[in-house]
Amino acid sequence: MDPRFLGITELVETPRVAVVVDVMRAFTVTAWAFAQGAEKVVLAESLDEALALKARHPDWVAIKDGPSAPGFDTVNSPGLLRSIDLGGRTVVQKTTAGTVGALAVKEASLVLCASFVVAEATARLLRIREGDGVTFVITGEDGRADEDLACAQYIARRATEAGTDATEFLRRAGESRAAAELAEGVRQGVHPDDVALCLELDRFPFAMVAALEDSLMVLRPRAVPSPADEASI
Repeated sequence: MDPRFLGITELVETPRVAVVVDVMRAFTVTAWAFAQGAEKVVLAESLDEALALKARHPDWVAIKDGPSAPGFDTVNSPGLLRSIDLGGRTVVQKTTAGTVGALAVKEASLVLCASFVVAEATARLLRIREGDGVTFVITGEDGRADEDLACAQYIARRATEAGTDATEFLRRAGESRAAAELAEGVRQGVHPDDVALCLELDRFPFAMVAALEDSLMVLRPRAVPSPADEASI
């Protein structure tokens, strides 16, 4: 695998395979949404689009960054989302960085959305596709967010070296600017457990694949074969 690590604004061409990383908190939240039973997550271009989709589909669950707002059901917090039953429902999500990054590579042949909670499953899926060049999209802080870069570098390493230790990568994420801002209450719409939940390694056994469906970018969980099964693929 030949990995590249780029910020959203550095994407000058559509990659073949893109891994869009947002650790704190978009793609930790989406993983929790699937764990709580959501069928799919629609990534909205804007707050207005998210509200329009919610208006057309009142049963959908609308999520945004920051404080709660009229029309939205909850905010972009894994600590808050983990108590919501989403069985069989559709979530529409708009965030500052993660959803923007995924939409920026929507024409790629494979788009994975990732964070530490799905790192191993994401790495296994990349191993299955051995030989493809992979672009990791670092969504936070104009491509400089160390929690996202650390997670991307860990997944890239793990895809080729199954025994890679996560300790140093998790340390970097835990000492990142985003982690500090969440812990100190600088950001709104935060649960006290959010940072810890974002740093849970391999909490969930699925990868998350985004693809265009009827002009919408839709994220779904994908079961990944266990290491014992990979040799038969």
